[in-house]
Amino acid sequence: MSRRGRSFFEDVIAAPWWVGVILAIVSYLGLRFLPPVFEITNPLLQGFLGALPSLAPVFAFAFLVCAALAAWDAWRKGALFDRQTDIRSIRLIGWREFEELVGEAYRRKGFRVTETGGGGADGGVDLEIRKDGQTVLVQCKHWRVEQVGVRVVRELYGVVAAQGATSGIVISSGTFTREAREFASGKQLELIDGPGLVRMISEVKSALKPEPPREIEPAVSHECPLCGSAMVLRTAGKGPNEGRKFWGCAAFPRCRGTREYSG
Repeated sequence: MSRRGRSFFEDVIAAPWWVGVILAIVSYLGLRFLPPVFEITNPLLQGFLGALPSLAPVFAFAFLVCAALAAWDAWRKGALFDRQTDIRSIRLIGWREFEELVGEAYRRKGFRVTETGGGGADGGVDLEIRKDGQTVLVQCKHWRVEQVGVRVVRELYGVVAAQGATSGIVISSGTFTREAREFASGKQLELIDGPGLVRMISEVKSALKPEPPREIEPAVSHECPLCGSAMVLRTAGKGPNEGRKFWGCAAFPRCRGTREYSG
C-alpha cells in the first residue's frame, strides 16, 4: 500500500537506498544500449528511440539522487529512534516523527514497513508491516494527554477485516480507556500505550547492542619445579589432603614434583 498521491520517484525515496542505485544502473544501461537494437521504420518512433540514449545520464542521475535521499532518510529515522530514552522524550516529538519512530522500531524488529500516510495526526492506518507472511495494520496516536477511546480501536478492527489483514495494532504515547481494552480483548488487536512503547524500544536496542568482547585469559604455564616438565591437574585420593586438587608433574611417578592449585 503506497501513500496517496505519491509519485514514482517518491516511492523510490521511500524504498531502501540500494533500490535507487539498481534503478540508476538499469536505466542507464537500458536507455543507452537498447534503443539502437530495435529496427523501426516509423520516423516518429525512430526519432523517439534516437533521443533515449541522451536521456540515460539524466535518469541515472535522478535515481542516484533518490538513493542519496533514501539513505539520508534512513539515517534520520535511525537517529530519531536512538535518541528516545523515555516517555518524556517521545512526547516531545511531533506526530509525524512519532509515526516514523514506530516504523523504525518495527523495521529493526525485522518487519518490512510501508508508511501508508493515514491522513494526518488523527488519520487512519499509518503503517503496514509485514513479516513471515503476515500483514499487520498499525495506527499511531501521538496523544500526550487524551486517552485513546474505543471508537479508534473499533474502526481499526473494521479496516483489518475489510482488507483481510492478519491483525491490527494501535500505538499511543498516552493510554487507552477501559472500554478500548475490553473491546480489543480476544480479538486480533494489540494495544500498546506509552510505557509499552518505551519497553519495546528498550528491548529492540538491547537486542541490537553488540556484546562486549570477552577478555581472553592469558594461558598459565605450569612447569614442574623439579624437572621442568608440563604439569597436569590432579586430585588427591588419600592422605590428609584427600579431595584437594593440585598440579602434579606429567612425568609421575618418575618425578614427584607438585604445585599448589589456586583455582
